[in-house]
Amino acid sequence: MLARAPRARPPAAPTGAAPLDCAAVLHLASNTDPDWASRALAHLDEILLDHAHLEKKAAGAAVNLLFRHPDRPVLQVPLSALAREELCHFEQVLGHLARRGVRFAAQRPGRYAGRLHAIARPEPQHHLIDTLLIGAVIEARSCERFGLLAEVLADVDAELARFYASLLASEARHHGEYVRLAESCYAPEAVRARLAGIAAHEAAVLAEGPFQPRLHG
Repeated sequence: MLARAPRARPPAAPTGAAPLDCAAVLHLASNTDPDWASRALAHLDEILLDHAHLEKKAAGAAVNLLFRHPDRPVLQVPLSALAREELCHFEQVLGHLARRGVRFAAQRPGRYAGRLHAIARPEPQHHLIDTLLIGAVIEARSCERFGLLAEVLADVDAELARFYASLLASEARHHGEYVRLAESCYAPEAVRARLAGIAAHEAAVLAEGPFQPRLHG
């Protein structure tokens, strides 16, 4: 019988911690519009449903990299752990949906991911670095927006606010892990240059608008 892998647990929410300056710390090229949080609050259940789908997709993206790059041993354990943690978060979001009386169901994806991935280069030699760094930028943006949601939800749904605050450390860690993995496979200066280009592209994608009731909308 195979031993069951230990379940990934997100870190506990920091108590009284100041909000992360994600644009400075996590290589984002822009800050989210301050009005985004209030608009998101008006569509909270749609945002939460989108969040569930995004956690599942994030796990799938990590597993897909494992299958696509078996020749990169350095990727295997970190991406496996990351996928487990994303699925743990998926289950937690399902719990909050159920608590709020929202049924998990299919949802039309937002525009963000398709527009962001348009910067990925089609040549096989560029697939890995672009995929890792796009993942890094997505994790950074999620970190920023989880912090905004945690703040605006404090007087609306305290349990959900605590949950979003608890995700900040893991999202920041996921961002750093994707960057570290890229630097383990490519020259650090090439990684930094490509990361800056992808971050600038991501900022332009968000600036295009209009608002969608999605976590990255």
